[in-house]
Amino acid sequence: MLKERIDNELKEAMKGKDAVKVSTLRLLKAAMCNDEIAKKEDLTDDDIMAAIKRQISQRKDSIEGFEKGGRQDLVEKEKKELEILKAYMPEEIDPGELLAIVKEAVAETGAVSPREMGKVMKVVMGKVKNRADGKTISALVNKELAKNTPPQEEDSPKEGS
Repeated sequence: MLKERIDNELKEAMKGKDAVKVSTLRLLKAAMCNDEIAKKEDLTDDDIMAAIKRQISQRKDSIEGFEKGGRQDLVEKEKKELEILKAYMPEEIDPGELLAIVKEAVAETGAVSPREMGKVMKVVMGKVKNRADGKTISALVNKELAKNTPPQEEDSPKEGS
């Protein structure tokens, strides 16, 4: 089980005095604990994956912010933490395979405009199961739905108003 793996690796990191890994895994365990309290039951591996994904997303946002602020020391720390967290995620899906799944989901849902993005996203997310980033999927779905939308459908101000 994923929770046991995280616990064991935290112990190993503590024994090995790997400060970055210890702090990263402690933050992850705190997030998992908060989820468990909110859910009022033990977490499944999927719940733990969701917590890890949130932690990964936070690290990516922090890296972006620190790069803009010129804090290379913090960028490096966040990148190390990101790599530690990514080790617990399943291997990412191939971009070509992801595009095929998006196209299949668009056909399956019958979506024709970006307004129906939610339906498509739900189908795609169910099929990829933590193997792709939500932002990447969202961009692909949006691009695919935009192909189907005729230009006249966009709201534009009328002349003379």
